[in-house]
Amino acid sequence: MAEQETLLERLIPGELEHQIPAAIQKALPGGFRNRLLQLGLGLLITFGFAFMVRRWVERREARRRALAPRPAAPALPPIPEPEVLAAIAGTHEPEPLPDDGIQATRYPLLARPHVALSGPVDQAMYASFRAQLGAAPKQGALVVSLSTPGGDPEVARLMGDEIRLLREYSGCETLFVGKVAVHSAGVAFMAAFPPDKRFLTRGTRLMLHPRILARNVEIAGPLDSCAASLKAMLHEIEESARIEEEDYRALVAGSRLSFEDLQARAPAARDIAAEEARSLGLVLDLI
Repeated sequence: MAEQETLLERLIPGELEHQIPAAIQKALPGGFRNRLLQLGLGLLITFGFAFMVRRWVERREARRRALAPRPAAPALPPIPEPEVLAAIAGTHEPEPLPDDGIQATRYPLLARPHVALSGPVDQAMYASFRAQLGAAPKQGALVVSLSTPGGDPEVARLMGDEIRLLREYSGCETLFVGKVAVHSAGVAFMAAFPPDKRFLTRGTRLMLHPRILARNVEIAGPLDSCAASLKAMLHEIEESARIEEEDYRALVAGSRLSFEDLQARAPAARDIAAEEARSLGLVLDLI
């Protein structure tokens, strides 16, 4: 007991009675109390030493990894000469897909459009267009089909503008499929797609006609106000003609049909058959 007390006195300076809480002194006998303190100090010293050793080993290992030489990157193979690449490409030329007469094997994506529109071009069609566009897959090409007798040209331009923004901002490939009839405002919507992204089903007909304005003009009141009303109406007509010209130019851009030829066809509301539209380059192909 004297040796234990001497060891404790060495580890804990001062009197032991002052280092141990009063509650523990009352609860534990003197010899057991000393052994408990000795055990606690031993564990504290052991775990503290183990922690210091572990930190020293970790730092040494980290320093060794930092100073170790890194393996050299593998050498890249030399780039073949252009003549070699051309020879390889020529020897592995892919076989053309068979033409089964209905182009099903050539354009499989067009069989199931992601956005299918039919009926008059109006606000109801626009609502359907927005709903189907939101539900369409975010990856891959977007296929839009349309069959319409015509309608509101401004709604058609609105839908076309959203297709253009989608294509320019996300890089999404957009494909158009005209079915049965694509008239007036429907042609304006088709113009939002590049010619090499347009398709028609066999037997589909396009119809172009200029915008029609029907309005009764009543002149009454001071001369200044009458002149202002007439100027406003004239400005509206000129602006509508300018927008119509934009639609026509967008439709023939990249095709073999000139703007002047198209403008000459429009007043007669002439139909363009699918085969003629393909020969003029207004669409890429028929399905």
